[in-house]
Amino acid sequence: MAQPALSEPRGPVPWTEADLDQFPGDSGQHYEIMDGSLLVTPMANDEHQDIADNVRALLKASAPQGWRAIREIGVRVPSGNLIPDVTVLYPHAQRAVTWRDPEDVALVVEVESPSTRRCDRKMKPELYAEAGIPVYWRIEQHIRAVTVLVYELIGRDYKLAGTATAVHPHQVTLPYPVLIDPAQLVG
Repeated sequence: MAQPALSEPRGPVPWTEADLDQFPGDSGQHYEIMDGSLLVTPMANDEHQDIADNVRALLKASAPQGWRAIREIGVRVPSGNLIPDVTVLYPHAQRAVTWRDPEDVALVVEVESPSTRRCDRKMKPELYAEAGIPVYWRIEQHIRAVTVLVYELIGRDYKLAGTATAVHPHQVTLPYPVLIDPAQLVG
């Protein structure tokens, strides 16, 4: 893995968004910051990518005019910078922005991998909720199947609003109406 081209050695200072701009953009790695610590996530496998692509396609096909579903765009959260697998942006969100402010974000989606499970279940939802992002989907992978857990922000915390499985699709209304059929998200 290529190392960042930092102009001076790192000391015990927290990592910042400006530091992320110095990492190579073509390494396949995700570089995120949580509470000043650098989180490096390995390249996702093809199944993970297929699921994320299919989620984006579902969200894009269901989106009212002006809404956008984007893959792997940066989102600013309190004390950090995260890169969800899929992000839905409000119609008012400006274009050509690398790091999104939470006010631009209606939904974030994380597809779990073995290397991201703890972050996707514990740390990232806490930061997304703290940022005020209204809806969070977590997709758990199983052998040739997925489960989609839909969380809505109630007060300061996410509450489970529904679960979609291959035998029980789930209709959501936020951020806009979408029928989640996990059987259509795999393969």
